[in-house]
Amino acid sequence: MADNVNQPPHYNQSGIECIDAIQAATGDGFEYYLQGNILKYMWRYRYKNKTEDLKKAQWYLNKLIEVKDDSQSILDFGD
Repeated sequence: MADNVNQPPHYNQSGIECIDAIQAATGDGFEYYLQGNILKYMWRYRYKNKTEDLKKAQWYLNKLIEVKDDSQSILDFGD
């Protein structure tokens, strides 16, 4: 059964995850992209996919935390 939250098969073509391509294409704007998706899934969860949308919001929040932790590690390493 497909995992539509953590690894939707339709977001992986030729071994490239869509989220990785978006991150590469948006650079510094990637954090705003993640924030927008968190908001979108929180906004609609009651009306569309219920718990699945909450899990998607959580996935994007976890990704944002990962990005922030990674950027902080780079800054800390430079000190």
